[in-house]
Amino acid sequence: MKIGQFEKINDFEWRLPRETQPGMRVPVVVFASERMLNEALQDRSLEQAANAAALPGLRGNVCVMPDVHQGYGFPIGGVAAADYETGVISPGAIGYDINCGVRLLCSTLPLQDVKTAITDFTAALYHACPSGVGGRGIVALKARELKAVCEQGSGWALKNGYATAGDIETTEDSGCMEGADMEAVSSRALERGVDQAGSLGAGNHFIEIDLVAEVFDSAAALAMGIHQGNLALQIHSGSRGFGHQICTDFVQKFQTVARKYQIDLPDRELVCAPLKSPEGQQYLAAMRCAANYAFCNRQLLGHSARMVFERFFPGAHLLNVYDLAHNIGKIESHQFGGEKINVCVHRKGATRAFGPDHPALPARFQKTGQPVLVPGSMGTESWVLAGTAAAMEKSCGSCSHGAGRVLSRTQAKHQIRGDELRSRLMAEGIYVQAGSLGGLAEEAPQAYKDINAVIACIEGAGLGRRIARLTPLAVIKG
Repeated sequence: MKIGQFEKINDFEWRLPRETQPGMRVPVVVFASERMLNEALQDRSLEQAANAAALPGLRGNVCVMPDVHQGYGFPIGGVAAADYETGVISPGAIGYDINCGVRLLCSTLPLQDVKTAITDFTAALYHACPSGVGGRGIVALKARELKAVCEQGSGWALKNGYATAGDIETTEDSGCMEGADMEAVSSRALERGVDQAGSLGAGNHFIEIDLVAEVFDSAAALAMGIHQGNLALQIHSGSRGFGHQICTDFVQKFQTVARKYQIDLPDRELVCAPLKSPEGQQYLAAMRCAANYAFCNRQLLGHSARMVFERFFPGAHLLNVYDLAHNIGKIESHQFGGEKINVCVHRKGATRAFGPDHPALPARFQKTGQPVLVPGSMGTESWVLAGTAAAMEKSCGSCSHGAGRVLSRTQAKHQIRGDELRSRLMAEGIYVQAGSLGGLAEEAPQAYKDINAVIACIEGAGLGRRIARLTPLAVIKG
């Protein structure tokens, strides 16, 4: 695929017509600068987007965010909306780590009051929030409790003393997707889920202690509970082995399902089922179990972090700003050609970014739009944005989820030494607590795109507006 095949809409939007490739049912729209578009053409991510445009029943465009990179079948940083009546659902277009997402908490303390305690606070957080491959979680669940978590999400945490009402209000979908059904989940997934609730995992998952370095919209920041100069904390995790197993199960199952419904696809990694079919409904029910598990997982981690914070800084508080998903399939209503239609919005490595006055948002965000959390790579800035009306029109209310990789994990480990990276970050004043130097190398800043260039594209395309900029003080990796 070459840049000449894309039609320039403006400096931050590019269109790949549906005639570009046989089988495409809708165009692909890429939100990127020309430089970032050229960079995206270095892997298969845009080819994957064109393949995804062949999924039956799509509405609007397949949208590609500026942090795009190659994924399994469907690009990471991709969005596609399938008509609920005539479309399909594809596990590969949602991702293996179902409801991988980010939670941001902001403190009532300015950095100057806590600076000398950051190292000890980070070490305590590391021990209080389990991490690493296959690591056990804060809570060991019995089968009955796991069922309750998967049906109630963060509501289970509230009932059991691990959440506040404010935490629930400031979580996407109040931390629970309706329609979860444990009957759709395999016994192997259940085995993997019972002991990982409240665990960070490894890979690109992290806990980061940040400074709110700059506020761009004081009224919106106040509504979100963000205060310049204060300490903040980000948590990035998902549904752990539970969600991964559910995706694995259905990718395998749908290999035959696609043939059953005579769905012809350019890439078998996009295997899917009609949304209204028994198989499609079964995957939706299982996916929602994983999504609710992930909401509860981040809630448990947030609660544990809050307990450590309040022990270190008596009388101070760590309040939830927002918690959102960036690997998810959601049934939503959107406008297409002047008609409001129910669709399943596949967001893979893309986050919801609803604009002001949307009924799904709590009262405190009705004027500001939804908080949108866009973490940078380890050691770089992160951003809090707000969703816009333009995002509702252009991308089904969707936005970037982070910086986006430019080096694979294998490439990063070959090019970067974990011990040298750790020393450099420490020299820059960023304390690092990591379970593995190899894992640290995989997540080095140079393995990712420039987060500020990504934000410039988002803002240039009108998908989000800047609220606050965060800078890192300490990083915890599994």
